[in-house]
Amino acid sequence: SLTVLQALEDGLKRADADPSVKAVMICGENGKFSAGADIRGFSSPKRRGIALGPIVSLIERSEKPVVAAIEGIALGGGLEVALGCHYRIAHVKARMGFPEVTIGLLPGAEGTQRLPRLVGVPAALDIITTGRHVSATEALKLGLVDEVVEENTAEAAIRLANKV
Repeated sequence: SLTVLQALEDGLKRADADPSVKAVMICGENGKFSAGADIRGFSSPKRRGIALGPIVSLIERSEKPVVAAIEGIALGGGLEVALGCHYRIAHVKARMGFPEVTIGLLPGAEGTQRLPRLVGVPAALDIITTGRHVSATEALKLGLVDEVVEENTAEAAIRLANKV
């Protein structure tokens, strides 16, 4: 939603400007990282305001480490947000993917560029063209996430941020 995008932008800009902030952790609520955009909004007239692509680029350009704490699902735009982060930690039960491709939509926030950089072209092509969900364990093997945990993902992400 526009509210979430605005909150991400505001939080990142505040964190980057505050010398006391050493790292940023992005997580979702209620055991879900992000299911991405609501496709019903795609048919409405062009929205004014902020878009996902520039927010993901802002995350990627941050001079401070940004860690994604992925619980539940990171799908579509949610996965693109995670791909913009410098590090990704996933709960063992998390799933990631680009399901929008199954209805003919391509990831629109440069996920098609960022994913191959992390996992290589063959694995990225499979994920991007099939829309299948990747488990946390497979994501770790592919290099999509840096760590898989069974405990509190946010706490693990904070530990990683403190380490780096």
